[in-house]
Amino acid sequence: MAQVYRGGRPFGTGCPTRLTPHEVRTRTFDRRRRGVDPDQVREFQATVADELTDLYQQIRRLAQENDRLKRTLRDWQSMHARHCRPPNQGPW
Repeated sequence: MAQVYRGGRPFGTGCPTRLTPHEVRTRTFDRRRRGVDPDQVREFQATVADELTDLYQQIRRLAQENDRLKRTLRDWQSMHARHCRPPNQGPW
């Protein structure tokens, strides 16, 4: 069975799927006799999509910062390990 992708992840794999800003902006609703104002719905969709875009950008920036900090820590640990005597090699 072919995998259907949604939000960059295979659908049906147990991973929670995320709404994309595009999905929010392009979502359509059935018309009802006494339904909601379509202009208000589109305005709300645009607001939610903009917030999702901002959140995804924050997540991307935080992931990059996390990677930078991990590399810095790894470099510091390597430098520190070269300058310290290994344990249990004391004078006893």
